[in-house]
Amino acid sequence: MENNLIALILLLPFSGSLLALILPSNRFRPWLLPIFGTLHLVLTFIVIQAGPLSAANGWLGVDPLSRLVLLIISLLFCGCSFYALGYLRYRISWGNRVFVSCLLLFLASMTLAAISRHLGILWVAVETTTLASAPLIYYNRNRLSIEATWKYLLLSSVGIALAMLGMFFIAYAALVAGGQVSLQFDDILQGAATYSRPWLKAGFIFLLVGFGTKVGFAPLHTWKPDAYGEAPGIVGALLAGGLTSVAFLGLLRTLQIMDAASEAAMAREAFLALGLISMAFAAAFMVRQPDFKRMLAYSSVEHMGIIAIGISMGGIATYGAMLHLMYNAMTKGVLFLSAANIHRRFGSKKVDDVRGAITLVPLSSLLFLLGFIAITGSPPFAPFISEFTILQGIFSTGHYITGGLFLFFLAVIFIGMGTTVLSVVFGTPSENAGDKDYRETFTTTGAPLIMLLILLVLGLYLPDSVRHIFIDAAALLEVRP
Repeated sequence: MENNLIALILLLPFSGSLLALILPSNRFRPWLLPIFGTLHLVLTFIVIQAGPLSAANGWLGVDPLSRLVLLIISLLFCGCSFYALGYLRYRISWGNRVFVSCLLLFLASMTLAAISRHLGILWVAVETTTLASAPLIYYNRNRLSIEATWKYLLLSSVGIALAMLGMFFIAYAALVAGGQVSLQFDDILQGAATYSRPWLKAGFIFLLVGFGTKVGFAPLHTWKPDAYGEAPGIVGALLAGGLTSVAFLGLLRTLQIMDAASEAAMAREAFLALGLISMAFAAAFMVRQPDFKRMLAYSSVEHMGIIAIGISMGGIATYGAMLHLMYNAMTKGVLFLSAANIHRRFGSKKVDDVRGAITLVPLSSLLFLLGFIAITGSPPFAPFISEFTILQGIFSTGHYITGGLFLFFLAVIFIGMGTTVLSVVFGTPSENAGDKDYRETFTTTGAPLIMLLILLVLGLYLPDSVRHIFIDAAALLEVRP
């Protein structure tokens, strides 16, 4: 039963990707996305209820961290898949064979990364996400999109190459210590206490830089503004909410290894440094940001930093970080999808060209505005709970300087982001603004609306069954909320 569940949730999106290549109709092919997205979400719920799972001699498996990341990517992809129906309807003449196939391959590779219990398989899965998402970033087929695609490929490939070196160093740390050389995760945790410390620390640093590039920590984030800015909104949502969560899972695996080797202090200090640097960079570049899609890229850098800070503090802050991993992904879905609607109506993502969006695309503009309120940690939305929990953990452990910097960066980002969002939403639109024939539809506004409602409900009430998903994930990092 365990093997069947793991095989099914992994092979389902792979088979959907192959079917998208075979199916001849551009009109019906997009329906594969919500069909397979919904089936994947159903299987994810079954996997969550099933508890710990293992397959392929322990090379694949599901633990509490896997369950959380699976839930994040499946929920986000399912919402985006319904949005894709409306989006691709406007681009029917472009063809969608590669787009639909790559989206499902992207889901499959993220799923593989989430259930990997072997560092080598995790590395292959994360690299596959790069290859699957590159054609998606290039979908608009212009000079800027191809530049963004190559930048994404080059930087991500360098990062993942460094991660490979990190794996080799960890394996060599076992060899030098005379232990069993294995990249299977449970074997590493069992023997990490005996590993050679210099090689283990070197391996951690390379893995941190490698996976940190995919996460988009500053100053490793330079691919994000271009990729998020030029990719379709649905792709930006999946990159900002799905890919970053998968890459962060890789970092959490390295933290588990360092915990097992009694070197957690070094790992948490590195997380704290990258977290503060990321928030500082985001604050600097979000002030007077002229491009509202690039603004969302810097928001992603900020929130990866917030999660890293929560992880570094331990205790209840790590529980808050697990909450924020989910809430950030859902809020990015709201922001990127609503921003894509505004972009399509105005034909521009420059703040100087986009004014008074609430007059022309009222629902998308309202969602964009409420998404901004949510992502900046304002009540009653769920990110307020996760950020407050992280802040509580920071001050309860006596890190007052860190807490002060955290609040300062949040305030600067709120002002900078608010200035851009309010400029886009309100004001008087130009009479010649964009595509006058564009109309909001249920498919293009329904998905971000449902995501926002989920964030509202979770901000007001978190069921015990859902809470334990986050508690168990935090406990696996040897912390208790």
